[in-house]
Amino acid sequence: MTNSIAEIEETDVILITGSNTSEAHPIIGRMIKRAVDRRRAKLIVVDPRKIPMVSFANIWLRPRPGTDVAWINGLCHVILEEGLWDREFVAQRTEGFEEFRESVKEFTPEYVEQVCGIPAEDLRRAARLYARAPKAMIFYAMGITQHAHGTDNVKALANLVMLCGQVGREGTGLNPLRGQNNVQGACDMGALPNVLPGYQPVTDEEVLARFQAEWATGVRLSNKVGMPVTEMFPAVLEGRLRAMYIVGENPALSDANVSHVREALEALDFLVVQDIFFTETAAYADVVLPAASFAEKDGTFTNTERRVQRVRKAIDPPGRARADWEIFCRLAKAYSRELNKRSAVAAVANGLAARCKDRGYWDYADPSEIFDELAAVTPIYAGLSYKRVERGGIQWPCPSRHHPGTPYLHKDRFARGRGKFHALAFQGPAELPDEEYPFYLSTGRIRFHYHTGTMTRRCRGLDRLAPAERIQIHPQDAERLGIRTGDRVRVVSRRGEVEAEVLVSENPAPGMVFATFHFAEVPVNVLTNDALDPVSKIPELKVCAVRVEKVAA
Repeated sequence: MTNSIAEIEETDVILITGSNTSEAHPIIGRMIKRAVDRRRAKLIVVDPRKIPMVSFANIWLRPRPGTDVAWINGLCHVILEEGLWDREFVAQRTEGFEEFRESVKEFTPEYVEQVCGIPAEDLRRAARLYARAPKAMIFYAMGITQHAHGTDNVKALANLVMLCGQVGREGTGLNPLRGQNNVQGACDMGALPNVLPGYQPVTDEEVLARFQAEWATGVRLSNKVGMPVTEMFPAVLEGRLRAMYIVGENPALSDANVSHVREALEALDFLVVQDIFFTETAAYADVVLPAASFAEKDGTFTNTERRVQRVRKAIDPPGRARADWEIFCRLAKAYSRELNKRSAVAAVANGLAARCKDRGYWDYADPSEIFDELAAVTPIYAGLSYKRVERGGIQWPCPSRHHPGTPYLHKDRFARGRGKFHALAFQGPAELPDEEYPFYLSTGRIRFHYHTGTMTRRCRGLDRLAPAERIQIHPQDAERLGIRTGDRVRVVSRRGEVEAEVLVSENPAPGMVFATFHFAEVPVNVLTNDALDPVSKIPELKVCAVRVEKVAA
C-alpha cells in the first residue's frame, strides 16, 4: 500500500475495485463501512458481482469481467474532458502525459458502455466524484491483478491517481490489499525471481557486491533472474526442471489449470514439501518436512500497509515440527557437509564453510539474528530491529535507527523521480464466452475459508458455516437452464469439469458464474485458464469461459 490503513477514516472518497473487501479483508472492510457511516465518506464500488460492499456504495459500476483498462481509461477521459485533473501535480511530478492523454481520447463514456456494459452517465458520475475529492483512496486486490493483462490494469489505476494528484499525501494513494498476512513480508525478503531482499535487483552488480560481502566472501552470487512459479510447471513437463522444494503452498489445488500442475508434480524426479499439514501437494512428495504454525514460532510479519510486526511464539510445535528458518538452516549445514565431500566444489565449499564458521552462519540463536543480518543489507529495513518493532510495528522504508517509519509513500518524489504515465490499449481476456462455453467463470473467496482450506476446513465451526462448494449463478440464467438452488450442476471449461451444488443468487451478473477454490472435493481450478500476464506472469484466474449443465437427480 502507498498509504496506511488508519487513513481510511480520514479520506473523503474510497474507490474499491477487484476486491470483495468485507469478505476477504474484513477488518479493512469494516473500517471502510465505518468511514461511510460515521464520516459520510463517499464510496465507489467497481465489481461485476454484487458484493456486500455494494449496499454501502454511492455508485456501483458493474463492468464485464476482464474490461478493467477500458473503464479506468474512461474515467480518465471524463476527468480530462471536464478539466477536473490536477494540472500542478501532473506538471511538477510526472512525465509521459501527452501520450497518455492522446491514448484515452477514444474511451468516451459511450464507447466504455459498449465494451464494459457500464451506463455512460454512471461512469461520468464516478469520475466527477473521484476527481473532485480533496482526498481519495483506491483499494484493489486480485480481481485486478489475476488477469492476462493485470499489469496494464494496475498501470491504468496508477494513471488515474496521478492524473488527480491523489498520491503522496495522507488519505490518498493506490493501495493493493495483499492476499494473506505476510505476502508483503515474503516479497520484502526476496521471495521473487528477480530481486534480493528489499526489492534490490539480482542483476545489479553493486547490490550483489554488498550481499557477497555480507554473506559469502569468495563465492559469487548469481546475477541471473530466476523462474516464476507459473513457468516452473511447464518447465517440468519440458524436462528443464527436475526437482522442486515447495514451502507453505498447495499448488495441486490453488494454481490455474491445476490438472497441468498435477501432471508436472507427478513428473518430477524429486519433490520436497514443507508444511504444517499434509496437503494435496504433499501427496506427490518424496520428502515431507513438518513445519511450525504461526503460533509455534517467533519472527515478524509485514502486512499490507508495509508494517513490520512481531510474531511471538505461544506454544511449542508438535512432535518433530520446526520453524521454517530452523529447517532451512539444518538443510544448509547438511548440504555444506555434502559439498565438502565432492572434490569438484571442495575449494568453494571449504571457503564458504570457513566463512560460515567465522560468522556463525546457519547457527543463529533465534530469528532476531537473521533479522539483524537482513537489516544490514536492505536499505528499507536498515533502521529496524526486534526491539523497535516490539510495540505496534513500524512501516518501511525505515532507513535509520531513529527514523519513525513511513506512513505514506511518494511524498515529494517517486522512486524513479517523476511518475510515468502509460498509454494503454484495451485488450480483452485471453478467453471469451462463445456458443459452446457461454458463461464467464470468476473465482474468489468467502469469509469462512482461506485459500485451499488447509487450515480453515480443519476448524469445525468454520466448516459448519460453509461445508461445501456452491456454484453461484444469476436467476435469469438459472431460469433459462431450469436450475434451482440446491440442484447439482456440472461446470465445464476447455480444461476440465467439476460438479457441485448450485446457489441461485443475484450476486454474479447475468452470464457469469462464481465459485471458490476452497474445497478439494470440487477442485474449481481444473477449470481456470493458465494464460499468463506477459510481465507479472500471473495467470488469468478471474476470467475463463465455461458452460453449465444441470445434473440429473
